[in-house]
Amino acid sequence: MQVIGEPYELLFVNDGSRDRTAEIIEGLAESDNCVKLLDFSRNFGHQIAITAGMDYAGGDAIVIIDADLQDPPELIPQMIDKWQEGYDIVYTQRAERKGETLFKKWTAALFYRTLRVLTEVDIPLDTGDFRLIDRKVCDAMRSIREKNRFVRGLVSWVGFRSAAVAYVREERFAGETKYPLKKMLRFSMDGITSFSYKPLKLATYLGFLISLASFIYLVISLGQRLFTNSTVAGWSSLIACLLLLNGVILIILGILGEYVGRIYDETKNRPLYILRNQEKADRARLKGVTRHVRKQA
Repeated sequence: MQVIGEPYELLFVNDGSRDRTAEIIEGLAESDNCVKLLDFSRNFGHQIAITAGMDYAGGDAIVIIDADLQDPPELIPQMIDKWQEGYDIVYTQRAERKGETLFKKWTAALFYRTLRVLTEVDIPLDTGDFRLIDRKVCDAMRSIREKNRFVRGLVSWVGFRSAAVAYVREERFAGETKYPLKKMLRFSMDGITSFSYKPLKLATYLGFLISLASFIYLVISLGQRLFTNSTVAGWSSLIACLLLLNGVILIILGILGEYVGRIYDETKNRPLYILRNQEKADRARLKGVTRHVRKQA
């Protein structure tokens, strides 16, 4: 970090880790005033951890990066250069993803492209949460307190000037991903429902389409009965139609349930997170970091 040549702080968020992570970081903080820790009382989730970091970050430029360092910190000086040029958001774009399975790459590509189709927010393709945001972007983000958060979507939603830095994401050198398929699906659902009502519209259109198909089927059946004195034979076809309709109804109810559940979460008005070391974190925030006025391009 000394390469940057400006005052800085390293703010770690411990999201309910059960190993010695918090203890080690607290030891570093005692010997280095630049190191600070936010220690969650339990696991609140990746997106909430990013939110807490933004809440307590004190600088004029804030870089969000995962602690596994699969995203290279070496890009930070380049990101700061872009910020110095006047960009308020500098996001990193993965030109290549090494060490990931074909399934992971395919689902990631599908996720970003589905978001582009279903949401009304322009989220750049192949980007993650590794990015630099200006203080005013951070302040705008801090004013948004929704519970089911999709940070990279919120960053795009608040606007401001943005630029990309392309890089090759190297293979993970240690540990395993904390995003299994179940979490990925949950994350995708949060991204879509946070920024789009299109699933509800699609459910409505599907209902109209099935109603139209049912009406046409009814007309054909009545026509056969009235003009040919015969009926459409077969219980199997009837049961298949009923199963199809019931399946569609359950899907629509599931979509409605996702939106209603999010409304319920908002009405409970619970805090986004709880810190185990609240007093220390507050004292560290008061100390802050020396502010730096950005040179304008």
